[in-house]
Amino acid sequence: MKKPTSAQLIALKGAELTLSELLAMYAVRVRQAGIIREITESLAEAGLTTLPDFSTCPTLARVRLVPAAATHATTPEEDPTVPADPLPPGALPQRLLLGNLPSAVGGLKCVSHGAELSQATYLMRYEGYNQIPVVSNMTELHGVVTWKSIALMYENRWDTTLENAMQQESLPVFDSREDLFSCLPMLVDHGYVLVRGQDGRIAGIVTYQEIVRRFQNTARPFFLLGEIESLLRRWLGARLDAEAVTAVQATNRKPEHRTGKVEDLMFGDYVLLLDGTQQRKPALALRADANWAALGRPSLDRGQFLHHLQRVQAIRNRIAHFDDDPLPPQDMRELTSFARQLRECVR
Repeated sequence: MKKPTSAQLIALKGAELTLSELLAMYAVRVRQAGIIREITESLAEAGLTTLPDFSTCPTLARVRLVPAAATHATTPEEDPTVPADPLPPGALPQRLLLGNLPSAVGGLKCVSHGAELSQATYLMRYEGYNQIPVVSNMTELHGVVTWKSIALMYENRWDTTLENAMQQESLPVFDSREDLFSCLPMLVDHGYVLVRGQDGRIAGIVTYQEIVRRFQNTARPFFLLGEIESLLRRWLGARLDAEAVTAVQATNRKPEHRTGKVEDLMFGDYVLLLDGTQQRKPALALRADANWAALGRPSLDRGQFLHHLQRVQAIRNRIAHFDDDPLPPQDMRELTSFARQLRECVR
């Protein structure tokens, strides 16, 4: 990654940027832990920060560069020693747009309206395409050549021309700002949807294969995290009493919200329940020793377990951003291994 100079950043004080524009200043596309740290330090050197926090805001959010002091005010009700939930409100995107998918705006190969059919079929074979659009100036869509439409041409014994080989009616074309889920019925019917960018040009194509990949890359970590949280609640809820849970809730809850129920804890609270080395809350550290003993797993290494619990907490924050890149293999292994460890604990 590269870094803009402090002078360049200071010149942007008060400016509003999209998250992608901010990341592009550092020649990066996704918010991984090391990248977040580097950008935060770079902004701090210029006396700046962002509102909202660029590290947790939704992918499509806009951020404003403001003096760092502008975010340091603390209301009387706030306790700066209370760890924030690593997945704060507003971190999850409210909508997934077609334009969020890389192939939807990454461009695609087309053939012109006056091309020979052989040009279209050659490109389809060479690129491994199942379909190829026929366009004029990337703005006017005349039709789409597919292997199915070519077969139909031969079945009907039509002349073998580009015109006869393309589908021209009911084409699945959507604007990049369309909600992805509203486009799924057409994608299922056709196997693809074409995407127009904001300038009206054909900007890309989304196929059902990409949706499957996207689902695997995005949904699998969420399901693993859901299982991990469910297993933690079952294990902790069966072994710890309400007093232990209430002690943690007392650090960051109003009295009426101190329920004593494990299911009402935030993910960071699980660490407070079990970490006997925490410095800010010595009373909780003493309780944590008793809590760990109550779990009844003397053969389970506490230090390693807490280390992996905190790693899962960090990954939980990472996947909330719905970055285009899949979760790194090491992070997937962390989630898979931790879920397996917890399954053994609740047997």
